[in-house]
Amino acid sequence: MVVLHYTGMRSGQEAIDRLRDPAAKVSAHYVVEEDGRIFRLVPEERRAWHAGKSFWKGETDCNAASIGVEIVNPGHEFGYRAFPDAQIEAVIRLLDEIRIRWTVPDCRILGHSDVAPSRKEDPGELFPWKRLAGAGHGLWFEPAPAPGPALKVGDNGVGVFALQAGLHRLGYEPLPSGEYDQETATVVTAFQRHWRPDRVDGVADGETRARLMGLLQLASAESVTGVLT
Repeated sequence: MVVLHYTGMRSGQEAIDRLRDPAAKVSAHYVVEEDGRIFRLVPEERRAWHAGKSFWKGETDCNAASIGVEIVNPGHEFGYRAFPDAQIEAVIRLLDEIRIRWTVPDCRILGHSDVAPSRKEDPGELFPWKRLAGAGHGLWFEPAPAPGPALKVGDNGVGVFALQAGLHRLGYEPLPSGEYDQETATVVTAFQRHWRPDRVDGVADGETRARLMGLLQLASAESVTGVLT
């Protein structure tokens, strides 16, 4: 898989210095600056310590199964802002190259918040996932209007169970219980940061659920195509 992060520091140089400091015990394969410069810090075939405690589709050691890309942005703590065009074009080029060397399905191009939703928010709701998918990297689905009652903390029943089962099938960790607890809200928030960035509130309204169902269909089709080819 490829895991995208934002650096969450005041400058790119500050982030690179930290990623190169053995005492920090954190590393990444690449850093992409706001002006489009790309720095390789760790060879792709080696483990980098970027994901931390994480999970995706049964994988509990994401560091061993992923390439980590740090995208320079101050993040929510230091003045979160849109990612410049030059930077996103560089990320797209980098993914083009990575996916020539490695088999990485679209359903495994993820954000840090996807694999560690209880700890991380990056690269966040301003990251242009739709643009990335349009360039051929990652899944994206926009449904027709999807009315219906929203599911939220405190709800329970079959609808909540189906939502949780869908999120788990997509890749998120928690198993379905039928109870919309705070953990479910946290995972829904992470899902929205990636796939419904105009609503990041942990409430699973009709459109959020419709996007999930569409993404599951895309991921399933990709899996079948991968087997056949």
